[in-house]
Amino acid sequence: MSWNEEWAAAATCKQSRPDELFVRGAEQHKAKVVCAGCPVRAECLAEALDNRIEWGVWGGMTERERRAVLRKRPNVTSWRALLAAAKEAHLGTSSVTA
Repeated sequence: MSWNEEWAAAATCKQSRPDELFVRGAEQHKAKVVCAGCPVRAECLAEALDNRIEWGVWGGMTERERRAVLRKRPNVTSWRALLAAAKEAHLGTSSVTA
C-alpha cells in the first residue's frame, strides 16, 4: 500500500463524530483505539505533525505525544516525507514518493 494523498477519505474515523476524537484525559485512549487499524494512520499523523495541530487524536497520538515527538526531532522539516519513507521501508515497496 503506497502513501495515500487522499487519506482523509480512507480514514477509519470518518465514520466517527468529531467530538469522539477531540477529547481529554482517559477518553483519549478510546479515541486512539479508532486509529489502531486505520489504513492511513501514518498519513494522518504526518498531517498533524507537519501542521503542528495541537488538539485531538491524530494518527493514533494525542497532542501530548505529538509534542514529545516534535521535541525529540526538532529538525524534521517534513514528517510526511519521513513517515512515507518509513512506510515504504516497512512494506518493502518502492512506489512511495515524498
